Amino acid sequence: MILPISSQLANTLGFAGMACIIFAYAYITGRERPNPFVQHGVNLLGACLLTVSLLVNLNPASLVLEGFWAAIAIWGLIKAVRNRGPGSGARQN
Repeated sequence: MILPISSQLANTLGFAGMACIIFAYAYITGRERPNPFVQHGVNLLGACLLTVSLLVNLNPASLVLEGFWAAIAIWGLIKAVRNRGPGSGARQN
C-alpha cells in the first residue's frame, strides 16, 4: 500500500474510474461529433481514479497502463485546446 487510505475506499474510487472510462468510450461511440474535452477529460479523470486505487492495491502492469492512459488523455486535451478555433469551438482532425 502506497497511499494511506482504506482498501474499500480505494476500490470505490477504482470502480468510479472504471465507470468514467466506460462512459468516455460509449460517449465517443454514440456521438457523431464528440466533444474532445468531454472525451479526454473523462478519460483522464478515470485514469486518475484508477491510479489511486492501484496505489493502494498495487498491480504494476495496470499502474503502467493507467499512466499511458492518462498521458494520452492529456495529449488529447492539449490537442483540443490547440485546435480550438477563435469562433466556433473545437475543430475535428
